[in-house]
Amino acid sequence: MPIYNDIVMEHFMNPRNVGELENPDGIGTYGSPVCGDMMQITIKVVDEVIVDAKFKTFGCGSAIASSSMATEMIIGKTIDEALAITNKEIVSELGGLPAVKIHCSVLADHAIKNAIFDYANKQVKTYKGLEGYDPDEDADEQDIMEETGCTGPSCRG
Repeated sequence: MPIYNDIVMEHFMNPRNVGELENPDGIGTYGSPVCGDMMQITIKVVDEVIVDAKFKTFGCGSAIASSSMATEMIIGKTIDEALAITNKEIVSELGGLPAVKIHCSVLADHAIKNAIFDYANKQVKTYKGLEGYDPDEDADEQDIMEETGCTGPSCRG
């Protein structure tokens, strides 16, 4: 039985929106203490709509696929709509991930929020979806497991 479905493999083998925007409006970086993956998402915003997004990811196939899907999901969305995207929605759009790889979707979720947080700070704007959000707070393994709902030993690593 294959570990990854066709959607995940497509986004891993042919990732969308790879790279870094020149003069981005927001930059979000996030790393996982669970596996060491690092993700950066840059965004371009026009009239409160994310008109472009790019990613650079150092990590496994699931991290690359999650990054690719996340950028696809936020392009064309308003800031508020993008902030509402959860890691579970990224996993759903990918058609699922193995339990041990769910944390990769959390990376993408946090990288999006960090990019929007950076944009909001530069523009001196506030968004309800960022209330109480701290981009410098690193999630530990337990936080990621609780956030993803995955708590068994297969979720580690």
